[in-house]
Amino acid sequence: MAGQITGAEAVLQALESDEPIAMVLVDREKDTAAIRMACEQRGIPLEEGSTNDLWRMSAEGFVDALALIGRTPQATLSEVFERGGTVWFFDGVTYSTNLGFAIRTAEVSGADAVVLNVKKTHEERRTIRRSSMRADRFIPVVYSTTSEILAAASDHKMKVVAVEDVGTHGPWNEDLTGNVMLVVGAEKEGISQEVLDAADACVLLPMDGFVPSYNLQVAVSVVAVEALRQRLDNSIEPQ
Repeated sequence: MAGQITGAEAVLQALESDEPIAMVLVDREKDTAAIRMACEQRGIPLEEGSTNDLWRMSAEGFVDALALIGRTPQATLSEVFERGGTVWFFDGVTYSTNLGFAIRTAEVSGADAVVLNVKKTHEERRTIRRSSMRADRFIPVVYSTTSEILAAASDHKMKVVAVEDVGTHGPWNEDLTGNVMLVVGAEKEGISQEVLDAADACVLLPMDGFVPSYNLQVAVSVVAVEALRQRLDNSIEPQ
């Protein structure tokens, strides 16, 4: 699960202590020369953002620097599954804005990576990045094929949990902790049969209205928060 170090003083102290920082984000309008030098000396990626950008990213309001810890934001497909944790697979989701929203939800809920099996142009990837609030800076987003994704999950013994209306139980009745790949499909087509056949479990969200399906973002959000709740519950040591 990713976390952040907040504020220039705390970030600089962490850098000088050689804490395992994955990247640093600084306010381009503030004097952060010491942080820039420390990042350059240690080979830590640094990005600039506006004051508003850092405010939106910070858990503590207005700050001049943030550091990402607990997650490496770049990875190949193989590295994603070698690292394990919670991986989201958006199967056949083509609408770029939906993908951006889903990536943001995955990142906010502490997932470790996102994998996609759709081809996107440079302009479409810009739309995804923009609608994700540029959350893809902080989490690996890997484009591949269905067969390669399923093979990697199988090779690394990753549990595959599909979210589909043919599911047999709710996500709160399924173990979503450990090394797990959570799969949501496009709103119209749903999850492909190839992926459903490879799933170890299939969960569904209860519905009680006339419209027969939730928006994609609802499905992602509900399962993402439930997976986070389970991980947090497992991390609490008994008294």
